[in-house]
Amino acid sequence: MRIYDITAPAFDRYGAIVEGYDCSELLAVMKEKPIPEKVEYVASDPLLEKLPVFKRFADGFYGGMPVELGYCMGHNQKLNALEYHRGSEVNVSVTDYIVLVGCLQDLEKHFYYDTAKVEAFYIPAGLAVEFYATTLHYCACHVQESGYSHATFLPKGTNCPLKEGFIPGTEEEQLLAARNKWMLVHKDGGFDRTFPVKLKGENLMICQADWKVRERWRER
Repeated sequence: MRIYDITAPAFDRYGAIVEGYDCSELLAVMKEKPIPEKVEYVASDPLLEKLPVFKRFADGFYGGMPVELGYCMGHNQKLNALEYHRGSEVNVSVTDYIVLVGCLQDLEKHFYYDTAKVEAFYIPAGLAVEFYATTLHYCACHVQESGYSHATFLPKGTNCPLKEGFIPGTEEEQLLAARNKWMLVHKDGGFDRTFPVKLKGENLMICQADWKVRERWRER
């Protein structure tokens, strides 16, 4: 599939590059964290939340709203699922990686989504990128054999366990996998069989040949 630069106009409907925040200390701390073989996600990291940039984002970018700062890292090549939140997510890229995204407005009846509408974007290390609340996304795909890594700002409580005893009622509530986390999974994504499958089409994959070609293109 075609892989766009994050600066391409095609990304405008999904998000924007965030400027004006000094993420250098955050990046330095993140680089000390070893990248695991499998994907590891931490919603809220107390060490990261002690950094000055955490308060700056909470007070400035999120307008004083409660937020959390965690990270996601590891090795991944497949789409597997798409998720969305009520509120923007900001990823600060420690490594280069590729994101596979879609648009919430393209959901079909009963929350089905055709993976043929997914687009891929290459994000270089060092950038802070906002993903709008209307952007479908999930785990990044690595473009280096060592894996991918990014820090993640989200509204506080996102991706934490649902309240004990919560019973989903509406069709959308059936998609809740965690707090503020609605998921559309693929049948080949490796999820619990009881979770409703909403992704139609191919379980897209970014293979090594894709990002090797991309690296050569970027060097021109």
